[in-house]
Amino acid sequence: MSSFLVTKTKAKAQLVGIKAAMTLIPAPKPTMFAGEGASLKLCQAVGDFGHQHILIVSDKILNQLGVLSPLVEKLQASGVKTTIFDGVLPDPTLSIVEACLQHYKVSGCDSVLAVGGGSSIDVAKVVALAATNNKTPQQLVGILKGRKASSPLYAIPTTAGTGSEVTVGAVISDDKTHQKGLVLDPKLVPRMVALDSAIMSGMPPKVTAETGLDALTHAVEAYISDIATSESNLYASAAVKLIFENLRIAYNEPKNLTAREAMALASHYGGLALNMAGLGYVHGIAHQLGGHYGLPHGLSNAIVMPHILDFSRPDIDSKLAELARFAGLVTQETSTPVAAQAFMDALLKLMKELNIKTVVPNMQESDFNDIMQAAFKEVHGTYAVPKYMTEEDCLQILYVLSKQA
Repeated sequence: MSSFLVTKTKAKAQLVGIKAAMTLIPAPKPTMFAGEGASLKLCQAVGDFGHQHILIVSDKILNQLGVLSPLVEKLQASGVKTTIFDGVLPDPTLSIVEACLQHYKVSGCDSVLAVGGGSSIDVAKVVALAATNNKTPQQLVGILKGRKASSPLYAIPTTAGTGSEVTVGAVISDDKTHQKGLVLDPKLVPRMVALDSAIMSGMPPKVTAETGLDALTHAVEAYISDIATSESNLYASAAVKLIFENLRIAYNEPKNLTAREAMALASHYGGLALNMAGLGYVHGIAHQLGGHYGLPHGLSNAIVMPHILDFSRPDIDSKLAELARFAGLVTQETSTPVAAQAFMDALLKLMKELNIKTVVPNMQESDFNDIMQAAFKEVHGTYAVPKYMTEEDCLQILYVLSKQA
């Protein structure tokens, strides 16, 4: 048996266990506040729960812009003492998570509130789990590494894309190797989240575009997954439709709160879909591009996605066609091959209109093997991809990504 067939067979065998675990331990769905002012409603609810001291996990930019101030005021008015950790950076490392965890312990906190993009929420999720399990962040990397429930966790996303406020995973980079590790555990899901369109209206167009395409990647990869369910498909297809209808508007009209709220819901739905059906090679490769070259996660996904979808065709044409029909890109009568191609064309057109570059800057062929091996380690046995890659397949895609300029 070839090494490719051995890898594929082992991966599929591992997926049987993961699918069983997902069935036996379903991901919880947090209580959600949505719309303008939702963040203050969440803060009031935190006070009603009787927490004494909450750690707010965020970044320096949001803190300097004053985004945290009204939240702190509301929490304190509700009787909750606050401590701010604003040391989160994009693609957070284990050392950042450890520093945040020390803030939690030294300050005597009993709960955690994440305010920010996916990086801040991921850090908060791991800190909340580590705090109650007496483990280091490194020891939580993997599947179901925490036995006890997390410290009470709440989230207010300021971007619409990662869906981290509802997902069972968190991504943390190794300080030395720069490889991204996944912490996977249903206990990471926050109790409550607030999708506040007013807060999201401050996103710059570039961030709006990249995070929006991150949400689209979540939805598409979940939809084409071999373990997709009718429920995951419902969330994924709804997310795709919302994104094609609203991302351009949010990009061109930052203060359009209707479009912002729609994108926040799309991100949320994408997160729910990936909880149930998982991701795929787009994320596996994109995570490594981010670790090696500091590429923003949403941008990495956007660059990689068309190539993985092309590789997976025609195996996924029927699913791409379904998404195209549901999103209104074609009529219900359009044939599967034509509808699938229409989806691909619409994706590339959207990327162009959002000024998404299709090149990975300074990508080195000497990194290809490390990127491939790390991507395969993440994907195989974890994600139910519709079509498996050989090493040659992956290296060819990496070569194309490096030569697009």
